[in-house]
Amino acid sequence: MSRIGKAPIKFSSETHIKLTDSVVHVKGKLGELSYTLLPGITVQIEDNVLSVHRAEETKSLRAFHGLTRALLQNMVTGVTEGYQKTLYIFGTGYSSEVLGPWLKLTLGFSHDILLQIPNGLQVDAQPVARSKGTRSDFQSIINIKGIDKQLVGQFAAEVRGCRPPENYKGKGVRYHDEHVTIKAGKTGSK
Repeated sequence: MSRIGKAPIKFSSETHIKLTDSVVHVKGKLGELSYTLLPGITVQIEDNVLSVHRAEETKSLRAFHGLTRALLQNMVTGVTEGYQKTLYIFGTGYSSEVLGPWLKLTLGFSHDILLQIPNGLQVDAQPVARSKGTRSDFQSIINIKGIDKQLVGQFAAEVRGCRPPENYKGKGVRYHDEHVTIKAGKTGSK
């Protein structure tokens, strides 16, 4: 039995889970998500506990068992709490701002980068205030929020991919908890 697949998913009374044919609908205070079950996977709902079962012991169904349970757990967490990714922009002159349905990034190229914000995501870009006497290493903070974990992570990866952090000065876009090791340059080596 799959260790992940056999774990039950507990949800609050505020979250409503409905099963129609082979589609699971999860509705909570932040929104609604749905997922189509794969053949051979069944779902059972009893007393605010959702459990996932498989029809037989084939290798592919064992994998789908854990996958389905993990996706349903992410849906329940998404509609109740939501997901958020925070990105920092490091580099002199680098900036970001939200212009309607677009995220505008200025990352040291000869042109600005415009990324369309997917439906279902809230993106907030705020510059870091500068004042005399204080120094902060990063220029801007981007917050990406949504109920779909895959969509939040995908868009955060696209933003980071526009200018990944480099190892000599640390310039670029990085996750808030990402550590970049700064290397020594070639100066002094003869």
